[in-house]
Amino acid sequence: MSPVLAGALPASEIFPHVRIVMGMVIGLGVTTLLSGVARIIQHPRSNRPDAIHLAWVLSMLLAMVHFWWWQFGLYAVSHWSFGTYAFLVGYAIVLFLLCALLFPASMNDYAGYRDYFLARRVWFFGLLAVSYLLDVVDTWIKGEAHFAEFGREYLIRTPVLLVLCAVAVKTRRTGLHALFVAALLTYQVAWIVRFFINP
Repeated sequence: MSPVLAGALPASEIFPHVRIVMGMVIGLGVTTLLSGVARIIQHPRSNRPDAIHLAWVLSMLLAMVHFWWWQFGLYAVSHWSFGTYAFLVGYAIVLFLLCALLFPASMNDYAGYRDYFLARRVWFFGLLAVSYLLDVVDTWIKGEAHFAEFGREYLIRTPVLLVLCAVAVKTRRTGLHALFVAALLTYQVAWIVRFFINP
């Protein structure tokens, strides 16, 4: 049995190893977003930009940066298991897939990014809903005190976001999609100000 499985290593030494793996996946997601934006800038005619699509790109970039910063809270975890490790890597993979869905390998079958985004909205918002549920578990893993700090807000935020994702899956109405991403971006920025800038 390896030293880690035997519990010979303290949690403070295990976590940096876990964080490296998560960082690799998150790094791929951020690279995908930035490369996609660069392609739009380089070839705007062949990659017709769309405000709603770009707003989701910004939202996902904030989510990735936020996720990576917030994982410092895992230092408080006193016991690591392969299950916990697999869950966190799985969570990071879901975030990466959301980034990958925003920028396909080819746009040949679509009139532009709005057409593409609406055509793939079931996958995108389905995975987004999954990420919100995973976030609750991720917060719980960091400890009861940490979860209690956000528990009440989660009771409101998570169901609301899940309902919005369900609505976004069902409709192609751009007004509703624009409202959803605008509200989410506002909430994300407010969250960062509340907990990171003015704690």
